[in-house]
Amino acid sequence: MKNQKEKIQRPRLLYADEQGTIYSHDHLEMLGCSGSSIVRPDPEDLSMLPPMSRLFFHPNCPPYGYDPKKKTVVRLDEMKIGRRRVKCSAVSAFIQQGWVRLLLPAVDYAKKDYQLPLWAYSAVGDADGQYCAPAFEIDDNFRWHPDRFDDRALPAKVAERHAEFPGNRLLKHLERCACEYHCFAAKNFFHRRWEAPIPVSPACNSQCLGCISLLPDSACLAPQERISFVPTIDEIVPPFVRHLGEAADPIISFGQGCEGEPITQWKRISEAIAAIRAETKQGTINLNTNGSVPQWVEAICKSGLDSIRISLSSARKDLYDKYYRSQNYSFADVVESIRRARERGVFTMINYLIFPGITDQREEVEALVKIIEETQPHLIHFKNLNIDPDFYLKAMETTGEAGIGIRKVKKILAAEFPQLQFGYYNRTKENFAAAPAKLHE
Repeated sequence: MKNQKEKIQRPRLLYADEQGTIYSHDHLEMLGCSGSSIVRPDPEDLSMLPPMSRLFFHPNCPPYGYDPKKKTVVRLDEMKIGRRRVKCSAVSAFIQQGWVRLLLPAVDYAKKDYQLPLWAYSAVGDADGQYCAPAFEIDDNFRWHPDRFDDRALPAKVAERHAEFPGNRLLKHLERCACEYHCFAAKNFFHRRWEAPIPVSPACNSQCLGCISLLPDSACLAPQERISFVPTIDEIVPPFVRHLGEAADPIISFGQGCEGEPITQWKRISEAIAAIRAETKQGTINLNTNGSVPQWVEAICKSGLDSIRISLSSARKDLYDKYYRSQNYSFADVVESIRRARERGVFTMINYLIFPGITDQREEVEALVKIIEETQPHLIHFKNLNIDPDFYLKAMETTGEAGIGIRKVKKILAAEFPQLQFGYYNRTKENFAAAPAKLHE
């Protein structure tokens, strides 16, 4: 069995039949895509698929493979399996959290008449009977491993919390997040540990293409419902003061997948943070946001915020606007919010949404370097963008050669900004100065 340090050479192509059964081709090699450009993966970029990854197949969308004998790219439309001929569908992987995908799956989407669910689809292949993918690990935090979330104890934990805070609407909302949507952060709250969520806003000032709580004009359903009310101070402060006081390595985070944009409720957040800090100095208070209104961000920072994570799908205004479809704010406002948060002494993170073939275009790297120079964030998260690759590329309307490679982008940033940290997860304030995660070489 190969380990992560063994070099993987040329993995074989994976394909699926009409029922989703996955097969490995006998001689065609896997390919990937950098944007819309089909490429052969660099063996240096291949890793064995982490154990908590998942495989998908793409019905009615045949894969591309590489024929090493003919030295050409071929589309695999059909295969004979036993006595039957099957139509071949492409296979992709959703890679475990903390890992960065480097290539998209190589797929012919010409006959696709559906929009894929909101996952980050990666190229994947067969390396001598083991799945492998072009990816590297950028951060590892055992607290987010799925095996830490045993649901058998959850109902009793939920009941305990409701008994402590009866009639609390926010807790009722989090119960649904934990039990129905399987939100790890919501489960943490009921288990009294680690990072817990505080959704507060039913409204948003963006219409993101990959929104996970509301997609009214999309063929893809949002995976969860958005909170429908604004919690009161009394619904927020007592339970989360308790969380900060009793949880292990506690973080409480405003800005969740089950809400709109939190800073549209900046007054409520500022008031809540001030009230929480009047009760306890323990733990870390974090805000995940689009950073759309600098003065609101600054007000929240002044209230006692410890860390902030501001999201960017791209460092280029035109691509950012196409994804976020922002209302009443500009790309320049987002950059200004990063700068102001840093100036206010808040631990400042850019939540950078990675998409192979766009994130690693030279123009993108130059634009990102400029933003980091201007704003001086402490840390940049490399987060795989969850979206249908075909849908996203069409929406971005970008063309050009394959990117320089996500791994190279990371190395350029590390060389240009020696103090910049890299990660995937939020951190407690005790770990704000932790050393950057190392790549697997």
